[in-house]
Amino acid sequence: MTAGGTGHAEADRGDKGGVRTALAGLTTRGRSFLAAGIAAAICAYVLGQSDLLRVGLLLAVLPLVCATVLYRTRYRVAGSRRLSPARVPAGSEARVHLRMDNVSRLATGLLMLQDRVPYVLGPRPRFVLDRVEPGGRREVSYRVRSDLRGRYPLGPLQLRLTDPFGMCELTRSFSTYDTLTVIPRVEPLPPVRLSGEAKGYGDGRHRSLALAGEDDIIPRGYRYGDDLRRVHWRSTARYGELMVRREEQPQRARCTVLLDTRGVAFAGAGPDSAFEWAVSGAASALVHMLERGFSVRLLTDTGTAVPGEGADGFAGASQESADAAGLMMDTLAVVDHSDGTGLSRAYDVLRGGNEGLLLAFFGDLDEEEAAVVAKMRRRSGGAVAFLLDSEDWVREPTDVSGPLEESGERLRMLREAGWTAVRVPRGAQLSELWRQAERERTSTGSAGRTSDGGGWS
Repeated sequence: MTAGGTGHAEADRGDKGGVRTALAGLTTRGRSFLAAGIAAAICAYVLGQSDLLRVGLLLAVLPLVCATVLYRTRYRVAGSRRLSPARVPAGSEARVHLRMDNVSRLATGLLMLQDRVPYVLGPRPRFVLDRVEPGGRREVSYRVRSDLRGRYPLGPLQLRLTDPFGMCELTRSFSTYDTLTVIPRVEPLPPVRLSGEAKGYGDGRHRSLALAGEDDIIPRGYRYGDDLRRVHWRSTARYGELMVRREEQPQRARCTVLLDTRGVAFAGAGPDSAFEWAVSGAASALVHMLERGFSVRLLTDTGTAVPGEGADGFAGASQESADAAGLMMDTLAVVDHSDGTGLSRAYDVLRGGNEGLLLAFFGDLDEEEAAVVAKMRRRSGGAVAFLLDSEDWVREPTDVSGPLEESGERLRMLREAGWTAVRVPRGAQLSELWRQAERERTSTGSAGRTSDGGGWS
């Protein structure tokens, strides 16, 4: 980010605006020198003293010259900002690097820098830089940290310049901004036995375009480097161009991470709230599954899927896992409560076909919504649900009988429908619940193994 491009355009404004700006920047010392010089010039005229006139002119001209030079110089200073990194987990620090370049032929005076940052990132950083030689540069840096995820603008950078005599002081604001993205915390998850592991190719893998016979071949056009032994002569004669047999393409196992964002399903706010735990859990799950080689998509209760560029909404093999993870992390960084009250939109997306493994993070579920969730299991190869009771997260730990009874009923309904359902107590670690889900699946026998390799096994 270079912030020095806008100053030169401003320098070409009318002389009146430049004179007013320069005179407005005079300090108390500069105004005193100017007033003393004018007074001395008047006295010299009245008394006829030429030596006094020369002194008055010197006193009056010095602050005006300083203001003019400083006004010209401030548009010859370029500022830039660099974030390292630009995407940081909540609770971690990022470093902001500032650089000032003097592109003029004159040395600068004292420079004072101030960068505007949101209050949640900390106090405004201020720096004082000594004289910068012609063509020289100065670099400073500061740290920012936020416990709350989100996208935070940094800037504009403000530069205050003073001349060596302290006669004038001018401020310049650069117009460019940078954005710091604070993503949810990601917790490393232990490996559990998943069908189609080892980069999504395993016992449960399934292949697209399987060749059932000579008439079922789906050819494609010849590409430079294709093996000539794969040329399909019948199709070549039919289409009039060289055609080759399409190879079997192993299809990666799929996983959908469903995040419940309904405002009515969560109570409380802040980094330790149930909703923030669910967002962090969804982020940890999708990163873990991408690392295992699954094609993953993020789905919310509103029916919005990320990434959604493909026909099925999944991050396919053609898309790098890092890019897919970054896109979904940016979405989770700004996700907020939705106005919806039900999960029917998410169910409509899931009912379209086999969705592979389904990992869901739910808030409060009433009986009607629990029934909708139970039907989601039919459209997935395997389903694991993490249920958060918002009352359990906001009330004191002395009385939890009510939430335990209600959450127990929801867990029973989902387990009867084939879900591997796990209750999330206040402050629980997802890694422990991840292992608990595997133990419960093993003990209850609800493995959910399917031929397409999308289940939790």
